[in-house]
Amino acid sequence: MAVNLPPLPELYPVPGIRLGTSRAQIRKQDRRALVVIECAPGTQAAALFTQNRFCAAPVTVARGHLAKAAPRALLINTGFANAGTGPAGLDDAQRSCAALAADLGCAPSEVLPFSTGVIGERMPVERLVAGLPGCLSAMSDSGWAEAAHGIMTTDTLPKGSSRRVAIEGKTITVTGIAKGAGMICPNMATLLAFIATDASVTPVVLQRCLGAAADESFNRISVDGDTSTNDSCVLLATGKSGLEIRVAEGAAYEAFYDTVREVLADLAQAIVRDAEGATKFITIDVVQGASQADCLEVAYTIAHSPLVKTAFFASDPNWGRILAAVGRARIPQLQVDRVSIHLDDVCIVRNGGRAPEYSEAQGQAVMAKSEICVRVDLGAGAANARLWTCDLSHDYVTINAEYRT
Repeated sequence: MAVNLPPLPELYPVPGIRLGTSRAQIRKQDRRALVVIECAPGTQAAALFTQNRFCAAPVTVARGHLAKAAPRALLINTGFANAGTGPAGLDDAQRSCAALAADLGCAPSEVLPFSTGVIGERMPVERLVAGLPGCLSAMSDSGWAEAAHGIMTTDTLPKGSSRRVAIEGKTITVTGIAKGAGMICPNMATLLAFIATDASVTPVVLQRCLGAAADESFNRISVDGDTSTNDSCVLLATGKSGLEIRVAEGAAYEAFYDTVREVLADLAQAIVRDAEGATKFITIDVVQGASQADCLEVAYTIAHSPLVKTAFFASDPNWGRILAAVGRARIPQLQVDRVSIHLDDVCIVRNGGRAPEYSEAQGQAVMAKSEICVRVDLGAGAANARLWTCDLSHDYVTINAEYRT
């Protein structure tokens, strides 16, 4: 069950973007499993892809297509990841793009494919193609909510975020959807995320904006320490609002960037809140580090510790596990007598040892909450970093043990 994840908010239409979703019989009967996102001519795109070296066929194809042309459409399927499928998988991805391109009257290189699901199995292209008419007949600028459902796999709830802001006298929209609940430890973005705006942004600036925003959102989450073969994040800019952003500096760019970052942060946190089997949403703040890299290393070491995560699941204030994780983080220097650790406002470690005023009852009261903040002060400098994670429950094991059954 998702941890305090609110219902899907109103997702504002983005002029120049239409979405259609169908219940294509790709793997499961009567399930929304295929989404088409159509972009108006002139739309610019930026993208981030997985750094897993066994990247899926659609990732390879999408990278190649994006290098050739601006996209006219995105094609997203669930059920089959089309990863670990070799040359045949690449051919399947290309055939899928060609089928949609023929329906839309564009070049196959103007279609970007994305897949999520079981790794190592051929994608049933015929079933995907058979589902395209359903998507195309459902195309609408208000199709975001249906699309958010259509990209789900083990997610329990759809994930979306939307903003409207005025910049230089023009109102722009930024709307995004994402999916992800397990195999979450991105080093670029998240499993699948699609964001669109009606601002006019040059490709170079758009890519810089997406990369920086992902570093403050999708690259700051971890569920289980695994990075998917299919991670992809796309930011589309249709230019329909009349706002033009040509350089990555100045008040207009900063306002645009902040809006994109807020949407991505909403989506990233929603993924952690809906993590497979999660019962706790945990914020880890590491402060006063010698560098941000040190802070992130300490934070991820805590977040990836099975002992820490199971203690959170049990609501057990076994703070020694957090202390041990900090101590084994691979940072150049750690002066343990300067380290302090808090659970929410309760100090559990001061100057490298148990805080004299700490009591088990205080720790227990914090650990019983569904949302907890762990704050580690390294006492080594002015750098800081924040990431979001969750606990590790029986249900996580069950979900992944039974994933293919």
